[in-house]
Amino acid sequence: MASRPSLSALRPSDAAISELARRVALAREPRPQGPVARPPWRRFVGEGAAIAEPLRRPFRRIAVKRASNPRTIMVLPGFATHPVRMRYLSKHLARAGHSPKQWGLGWNLGASEENFAAMEKRLIELRRRSGEPIVLLGWSLGGIFARELAKRHPHCVRKVITMGSPFSGDPRSNNVWRAYQFIAGHSVDNPPVEADVAVKPPVETIALWSPRDGVIAPRSASGMPHERDRAIALRCTHMGFIFEAEAIRAVLSELDQG
Repeated sequence: MASRPSLSALRPSDAAISELARRVALAREPRPQGPVARPPWRRFVGEGAAIAEPLRRPFRRIAVKRASNPRTIMVLPGFATHPVRMRYLSKHLARAGHSPKQWGLGWNLGASEENFAAMEKRLIELRRRSGEPIVLLGWSLGGIFARELAKRHPHCVRKVITMGSPFSGDPRSNNVWRAYQFIAGHSVDNPPVEADVAVKPPVETIALWSPRDGVIAPRSASGMPHERDRAIALRCTHMGFIFEAEAIRAVLSELDQG
C-alpha cells in the first residue's frame, strides 16, 4: 500500500513563501506621487460584460471583404490572456484571406528575456516561411511586445498595429498594474527586459485606442505623435478590441493599406 505524503512535504517551502510575500509587496506598492491618469472604476467594472460576449456571437454579423494584399500576421495576446481569446478576431482575418499566426507562447504572463527570445525566434521563422515581412498585431501588453520586436528585427516586420496598448506616459496609467506586478513578479517601471516602450519602432506603427477603455488610460494607448505614425480612435471597451465589429473592421482596413 502506497504511503501518504507527510504534512511537512505538503507545506509550501520557505522559498515559495518568500516569493509570494515579495509579489504581494509589489502589488501593494503605493501609487506614485502626482497625477496619474487612469480610467474611472465604473468603466473598469463595465469590462466585466465581456463575459457574456460569446453568447452574442451567433447573432453578430461582421461583413468582411477579400483582402487585396493578404498578409501573414503574428497575433500577440494581452496580459493574463491565452491566444484562444484572439481566436474570434483571427477567424475574421482569415475570412479576409490573411494568415493569422499564434505567438507560440500560450498564456501571456509578463515580460522576460526568455519570452522575448522565443518571440524573436517565432518572428524570424514566420518571416522565413512567408517570404515577406510580417504584420505584428498586439492587444494590450501584446502590443508592447510587438513594438519591441519591431525595434529588434525591423527587417522582419511590415507594420505594427497595437490595440489598447499602454506604450505612452506613466506605466501605472491603468487599472491593472498591481495585478501585473503580482503575476509577473517585477515592477512595471523596472522590467527584466531592456526597453524604452515609448520610442516608435522604425516601421509603420498604428495605435488603436478607445475613450471607453476601462483598463488602459486612453492617452497612454493613443500616444504622442512622435511615438507612433497614426492613432485611430474607436468606441469599444478594452475587451472589445478583440471582438467588436468596429475594431475588427479597423484592423482589416489597416491591413489593406499596406
